[in-house]
Amino acid sequence: MAQRQTDLHLDLDKRRRVLEAWVEKKRQIAVLECEAMEVMVEQIGFHEADVAGNGFHRDAIYRSMVAEFSAAARIPTGSVEYAFTDALVVSTSLPEVRAAFAAGRVCAGHVREIVRESAIVAEAIRNKRVDADVMGLYEAAVLVFAERETAARTKAHAAQVAAALVGETVTDRHKRAAGERCVKVRSVGDGLALLTAVLPEWVAVAIADRLRQMTRQVIRNRAHARDDAESARDDGRVIVSDDTFAMDPDTDTGAGCETENVAADTRTWDQVQADLLADLLLTADPSAVHGDGLDNIQGRIQVTIAGTTLAGADDRPADLDGHGPLHPDIARDLAGRNTGWSRLFLNPDGMVRQTDTYTPTEGMRRFLRARDQHCRFPGCRMPVHRCDIDHTHDHARGGKTRLDNLAHLCRAHHTLKHPDIPDTHRWTARQERDGTITWHSPLGRTYTDRPTHRVMFT
Repeated sequence: MAQRQTDLHLDLDKRRRVLEAWVEKKRQIAVLECEAMEVMVEQIGFHEADVAGNGFHRDAIYRSMVAEFSAAARIPTGSVEYAFTDALVVSTSLPEVRAAFAAGRVCAGHVREIVRESAIVAEAIRNKRVDADVMGLYEAAVLVFAERETAARTKAHAAQVAAALVGETVTDRHKRAAGERCVKVRSVGDGLALLTAVLPEWVAVAIADRLRQMTRQVIRNRAHARDDAESARDDGRVIVSDDTFAMDPDTDTGAGCETENVAADTRTWDQVQADLLADLLLTADPSAVHGDGLDNIQGRIQVTIAGTTLAGADDRPADLDGHGPLHPDIARDLAGRNTGWSRLFLNPDGMVRQTDTYTPTEGMRRFLRARDQHCRFPGCRMPVHRCDIDHTHDHARGGKTRLDNLAHLCRAHHTLKHPDIPDTHRWTARQERDGTITWHSPLGRTYTDRPTHRVMFT
């Protein structure tokens, strides 16, 4: 017994050491993140020197800086912009938060939430609604909370503190927050995606309630249909809609009917809700008359699928461009429903590759949409229908309107190579015959973006 107790204590000591080691590593990570933030503060100093007396190119210089850091670290542009914002605010307005971050007492998540909510206080100070020392009160009240709570709880607390200090009412807060409503899509793998809608709370609650009511009705109809189908099988009848018809089981052709289809439905509550949401958004009124979501897609999507898969010779996955794999049955279904699609083969012998005009032909545009899928700056995911077709080698300087000199670029990255931008901040690009684009940054680094090569339908 004594030996067992000793072994138990030793095991607990090991477990405690593991936990303590993990906590210490997380603290060290926070310290390193703070050091990374300090490096960004130094870069902000370079940026301010660059734009001094050069206000006309301020936006272009800023975009060039963000693009450089984004490409070098392989992280989204938006994340880099947030990081620069955090670095600037912490270094200029939140010295105690900076010290806590440097010591590892708070993490980057805490800093992000503290900075975001401090914008309300900063705006009130700029508008002279409160004194400048209110920012110090905000920092002290939030930091003591953040050092013992999670970032999520810190966010809620910081919002309350900021609102109280600037005298913002609930109505004011709700009106301001309503401006942040948005819808976003993020792939979660295996053909699924997360659709996030940030809405006024009452709207979101109303949508959820309607989905619950409709889902409940679907589940009830399914239960009733199963009862009716079971009863019909017992006495040799088939139930169609609300009417009962006698039928000889020996002459039944097996034709499907609405009740039997409903009875065969095996979807879970969550699956029914998800399908109803899709049908409601993609149809005027989800019903047998108007069809389901696939029949009524109005959004713009681009699907890539092999010709053999489209013909049914194999079941290789298609690709929902910009997101990931798509089930071949769905791709074939979409191709059959939408007569506006046309077939496009990446065959240099059967494709117009160059035109003497500045504007590419429609065939070339289709090729480029299928090839590029999104902005061709490294890491950018802006879909092609929101991009410009750019001459990699400027047309005004002799660049041809050819497939290997054209590429989609979003407006932000398109302007990075504009000749009006000073040489110290302008990017250059070179495209190979296979569509590979090599970007050269103002700091002399190179980044490569390669296209995919497939048979495509767009």
